[in-house]
Amino acid sequence: MKSTANSSPRERLIFALDVGGGMDEALGWVERLWDHVGLFKVGKESFVRYGPEIVRQIQDRGGRVFLDLKFHDIPNTVARAAEAAVEMGVAMFNLHALGGRRMMAEAVAAAGQAAERQGNPRPILLAVTVLTSLNDDDLRAMGFTRGTAATAIDLARLAQDAGVSGVVASAEEAAAIRAACGGSFLIVTPGIRGSRTVAGDDQKRIVTPAGAVADGADYLVVGRPIRQAADPADEADAIVTEIAAGLALRGGG
Repeated sequence: MKSTANSSPRERLIFALDVGGGMDEALGWVERLWDHVGLFKVGKESFVRYGPEIVRQIQDRGGRVFLDLKFHDIPNTVARAAEAAVEMGVAMFNLHALGGRRMMAEAVAAAGQAAERQGNPRPILLAVTVLTSLNDDDLRAMGFTRGTAATAIDLARLAQDAGVSGVVASAEEAAAIRAACGGSFLIVTPGIRGSRTVAGDDQKRIVTPAGAVADGADYLVVGRPIRQAADPADEADAIVTEIAAGLALRGGG
């Protein structure tokens, strides 16, 4: 896989393929957007419903896949799952940093070996740090002594030490993780809103695509703002333009 430094703004946009209307609806979105976005995110719901076939069908239509299954198990099990992800030819997949350094390191090694055996490009491997559904109180209830932001940075450093390519992190954490882990460590940010969908929004904290990229995000995951737009392809193109603006603000990424 080409380095992020050489990736175009379009390649940095990930469309969240979280639709409940069946395989045909999901693949309809792929056909509509494959040349407007960089990757399609396939999460647990889609993968459990449709299995590896959804990945193959996306690839057959010219799309690349971010397999968002958040592997978290004993090291050997996650290593074998990483091999399977490589064999499917996905461009990106993830695991949970809370699985520990050994689990992450063995997954990195297994993915690299599988890619070499098959002659496939090595996928981007990401670690999920702290789920965005958790707050400081939740972490305290689980026995953590540090808050969500500090824990996310600690886990990002651990993932980097294990050889993981980057993390999935909220836009609020991107700048701190970038400062802690350096410029080559990748940050994939979900929950981004397109600039055209912000007006009238009752959310108090909104990060635009340009703002997220300027703060350090390398890839943006966008779902509803594109799906709900009057012209989804045009909305995706507008977000790509914002990504380019964000890259310019931080000197190209």
